[in-house]
Amino acid sequence: MDTIDISIHATFLPHDDPEAAIAFYRDTLGFEVRNDVGYEGMRWITVGPTGQPEINIVLFPPGADPGVTEDEKRTITEMMAKGTFASLVLATHDVDSTFDRLQAGAEVVQEPTDQPYGVRDCAFRDPAGNMIRIQQKQ
Repeated sequence: MDTIDISIHATFLPHDDPEAAIAFYRDTLGFEVRNDVGYEGMRWITVGPTGQPEINIVLFPPGADPGVTEDEKRTITEMMAKGTFASLVLATHDVDSTFDRLQAGAEVVQEPTDQPYGVRDCAFRDPAGNMIRIQQKQ
């Protein structure tokens, strides 16, 4: 059977403060800002890891979809604030030193921990409340 050549190009995370999002993803995580597009008072910001131009995270305003009702926008905002709406899992060769470097610029959720499912990871929240887990590369 032939395999299909598919890769992940972009994933989307909501943000509610463009400047705080840029500061976190660029200045704290060290990602590149690849695009910053404004429209009708909203901004879509594309970031990604340096040296990996094929991988993109699009930070989007959660109220941008015209199909989302005001009640749904409130629910999304509440879930973002609790860290239960969206998440991202990153990987590094040394989770402990990465944690040490990032903890001053991010809200710590979990210090490096050996999980019962076989990975060592830590967790932060970005300025919008999104859960950012960073695990040790195997």
